[in-house]
Amino acid sequence: MKSLRYVMILGVFMSVFLIGTAFAANDTVVIGLQGPITGAWAYEGQMARQSCEIAAGLINKKGGVLGGKMVELRVVDDAGEPKTGALAAQKLVGQKDVVASVSTYGSSVCEPASNIYEKFKKVNIGYGVTAVRLTQRDFNYFFRTCGRDDSQGRFFAEAVPKKFGAKRIAIMHDNTAFGKGLAEDTIRALQPMADAGAVQIVYYVAITPGEKDFRVILTNLREAKPDVWYFTGYYAEAALLVTQAREIGITCPFVGGNAAINDEFVKIAGIEIAKDCYMTNEPLPADLPYPEAKEFLDAYKARFGDIPSSPWPIYAADALNIIAYAIDKTGSTDSAKLADYLRDEVDGVPGITGPIGFTSQGDREGVPFYLYVVDDSGRIVVSK
Repeated sequence: MKSLRYVMILGVFMSVFLIGTAFAANDTVVIGLQGPITGAWAYEGQMARQSCEIAAGLINKKGGVLGGKMVELRVVDDAGEPKTGALAAQKLVGQKDVVASVSTYGSSVCEPASNIYEKFKKVNIGYGVTAVRLTQRDFNYFFRTCGRDDSQGRFFAEAVPKKFGAKRIAIMHDNTAFGKGLAEDTIRALQPMADAGAVQIVYYVAITPGEKDFRVILTNLREAKPDVWYFTGYYAEAALLVTQAREIGITCPFVGGNAAINDEFVKIAGIEIAKDCYMTNEPLPADLPYPEAKEFLDAYKARFGDIPSSPWPIYAADALNIIAYAIDKTGSTDSAKLADYLRDEVDGVPGITGPIGFTSQGDREGVPFYLYVVDDSGRIVVSK
């Protein structure tokens, strides 16, 4: 009799446990974040995680999605490596409760990852992936909240030679999908000016990421006598390049692409070297004029003490926001429905970085670019 009673009590307990577990599982909507939480780009990855935490918290504070379900963030580290990027995507698609993902920083990492998401039919929105070819693959489930390299290349051609009265232009990249792509798109944008004799590409070379001594390449750069020097790689190498360039007497203006300069760049190079370095970039967080931006940045600063020093974490937050928005508006977490809604129905939706809409290829519409400069105090500000 005691055994029977024990079995009955155990049965009731297990039923309550299973019902409670099901309720808990059904009470949340899980969105993944894939990013470089460790590795060479960990500074960006950590800001992206913090930004998505703030975005999820603000959504939940307002009642969540689907009539009260809370958004849960599931983070997977890809260490900023292409192979690990594919493994991180595999890990997220293997978790059946993850309905979509924010993914990732670095076009070379995103490319293999997005192949996995596409294979398993999961919506994934890149936040720091600007290589043009990513949206030229006829994928159904890939989107991005950031701009493209060809837009940035056109901005450089329109703004930088005029700004510096420059005719002799040097371009340097790091052979990554992003860096090489931006360099090539910039050259294409400059070609009509070169054909007209207005500018000349006097030096074009690739560096090897991770190296510490660039003096041989920089000596050749010095001999080319450029009026302006554009580097389209990432901030760690950018800081070393500028430091070593100044040491060997290269004094022409340095302009980085939109991964070259952030607070970590200033920290590595030091203010004396970093000041008066320029950057082509989407609007930085402090320059976003939207009420959604103020709400987000106030919450971020209250929790973490400062605001992000690059735009990519904010694009990550907007990727999470637009996924949650699509889930709520469609009343569904089905990937096919979400992909169709993002592509066909999302148009001018208010976001932290401005109105959000996507082209039929999955590109973000209407992303602007500014020319920034590091001022005498080490702050990154819009160039006047």
